[in-house]
Amino acid sequence: MTPAIELLKAHGVAHQVLSYTHDSKAPSYGLEAVEKLGLAPQQVFKTLLAQTEAGELLVAVVPVAAQLDLKALAQAAGCKKCEMAQPQAAQRATGYLVGGISPLGQKKAHRSFIDAAAQALDCLYVSAGRRGLEIALAPQDLARLCQARFAALARTA
Repeated sequence: MTPAIELLKAHGVAHQVLSYTHDSKAPSYGLEAVEKLGLAPQQVFKTLLAQTEAGELLVAVVPVAAQLDLKALAQAAGCKKCEMAQPQAAQRATGYLVGGISPLGQKKAHRSFIDAAAQALDCLYVSAGRRGLEIALAPQDLARLCQARFAALARTA
């Protein structure tokens, strides 16, 4: 059981846990989940960490088939610019390994943003905190538990 799953249970949030055998050679963790679980790519979201010019870490949750628009994230966060956080910094700050970072149950709360496309979905999938483990839940529940704001963050690859 991961901190993300424990958080959902503690708050009584309806969710489903899905698992698959992770292939360490997979080029994309999110797209691997899409393929192995037979999910629609627009419903599977990846959790990315970015850093502001002041050093604040931000959590961005975007569809796996899209890229994070760092300018849009900076605008949503009210800062001048952002850059992707170093993997080691992301792992230290969240308590999760890259490829298994969940927006839920992180070691420390960070300002969080979810791509606005999620609002049109009944259900989305995010990492449950381990490679090969996904959680299905309502976007509004994810936003509430992460104290996240919805914003247009993604650009198609």
